[in-house]
Amino acid sequence: MEQYKLFDAEHKFVSLIWENEPMNSTELVKLCLEKLGWKKSTTYTVLRKLCDRGILQNQNAIVTALIKREDAQKYESEALIEKAFDGSLPQFLTAFLGKNKITEKEAEQLKRIIEEAIK
Repeated sequence: MEQYKLFDAEHKFVSLIWENEPMNSTELVKLCLEKLGWKKSTTYTVLRKLCDRGILQNQNAIVTALIKREDAQKYESEALIEKAFDGSLPQFLTAFLGKNKITEKEAEQLKRIIEEAIK
């Protein structure tokens, strides 16, 4: 699972690829300059490191992600709950909701998700 750990800058970079894949590496360099303010060398350095870690793939100058956005999100949320709430989902929800109110529609969605998780 550690494979899914992305630092903030890496997450922004991979998000660009998730939103645009498959994409040519030249297009990626232009997009990184525009969206992240990165030079070509920075883009290729980060791309190489993420390819080495098995997160991205660069074949024939076509860049694609080897992990899904949903898998990275799952890893990050589980890591947060484990680190900050000792793995307790109820403690996380209590802290997350706090004094905030949710709509009836959101409450119904949460109930449905919890019921499906119980089965």
